[in-house]
Amino acid sequence: MNILWLSHTFPYPPKGGVYQRSYNLIKETSQKHNVYLIAVSDRKIKNLSEAVEHFKGFCSEVSIIELPFNNLSKYFIALKSFFSLKPYTTQWIQNIEARKTIRHFIHKLNINVVHFDSIDVAPYIDEVKDLPKVLNHHNIESQMMMRRFIKEKNLLKKIYFFVEAIKLKKQEKILCAQFRSNVVVSNLDKDRLLKVCPSIKIDVIPNGVDINYFAPTQQNYEPNTLIFAGGMTWYPNRDAMQYFCNKIWPLIKTYYPDVKMTIIGRNPPKNILKLSRLDPNIIVTGFVDDIRPYAERTHVYVCPIRDGGGTKVKILDALAMGKPIVAHPIAIEGIDGKAGEHFLLAKTPAEFLQQISNLFDNHELCKRLSHNGRELAIEKYDFKKIGEKLSCVYESILSEVDIKQRSEVAQ
Repeated sequence: MNILWLSHTFPYPPKGGVYQRSYNLIKETSQKHNVYLIAVSDRKIKNLSEAVEHFKGFCSEVSIIELPFNNLSKYFIALKSFFSLKPYTTQWIQNIEARKTIRHFIHKLNINVVHFDSIDVAPYIDEVKDLPKVLNHHNIESQMMMRRFIKEKNLLKKIYFFVEAIKLKKQEKILCAQFRSNVVVSNLDKDRLLKVCPSIKIDVIPNGVDINYFAPTQQNYEPNTLIFAGGMTWYPNRDAMQYFCNKIWPLIKTYYPDVKMTIIGRNPPKNILKLSRLDPNIIVTGFVDDIRPYAERTHVYVCPIRDGGGTKVKILDALAMGKPIVAHPIAIEGIDGKAGEHFLLAKTPAEFLQQISNLFDNHELCKRLSHNGRELAIEKYDFKKIGEKLSCVYESILSEVDIKQRSEVAQ
């Protein structure tokens, strides 16, 4: 089959949740089908020609549209969208060159299925006309925005998030029904989307992990050490680490004065950088190209994420590496594991202290969680298996189209 893949970002390098999911699904889909990638990017891509050549190793053709964005232009679009009937999510990506590129691909290729990799690119639906279409949801945008509204304390931001949530819900109702399949990452997100659009077709294609890349090693970890990895430009990650440093870290230090915490991710907030200067046991690395060496020598992975949506790829990476995990229930949403068997859960600072203590002081518990977590990643979240599931969705859609066309001819 010829798959036209429309992406709201260029998923390279595949570091971080959305990038890892998109990159690996494109790569796995290309094992069975011809994938033609059109990516609209709101960031300047380093070593663009090298990155494109990498994708041409498995994609039939690659086209990148870099939008001339900066922080000021993003704020302007956000302000403009507040006074519009449409949400920011579907406005920032509007681009004439992208439309021309889509029309060019449709005209010259016999496309069987068009994959829209997020609702951001859904406004381009009019360019692909009656071709079979799939819409991927990395999370349920309206639900995530409503959660953000509930948690926000700043009144102006709270109003903005509420208005965006309402508009996103309306857009989901309008757009999702136009796709032959809506792909979500978990059964939880399936239930959330069905509440918005009860009659749509939904397929669950989980987030996954490269189980060969993220694998346990024989390296001994350093006792009483913690780690978190996630870009701080993403508000749930930033909130998680500020919550950890302000509320959880002082408690842990009281009982484990020698404890060390490594925080990985681009653009760490100033208050966390200041804390790391005052406390040498907090190591803030910024972005690193490979988190594995840091994770390998760490005792426990902590994930106090209390916001956002979808499923957290960082949790799947940690499971695949056999790292014992202590996470907030929201951080573990959509992952088909059991508390006490694959990970430990905590909500309050006191609960985080208790669960981290359980792992620091119990080698057998660490060993059990490590083994079970790795087995869960292999069984349910191997990207090779997940890529095959997505291919089955495409093939099922094409089969339905063929049956319908034969029926129309017969009539």
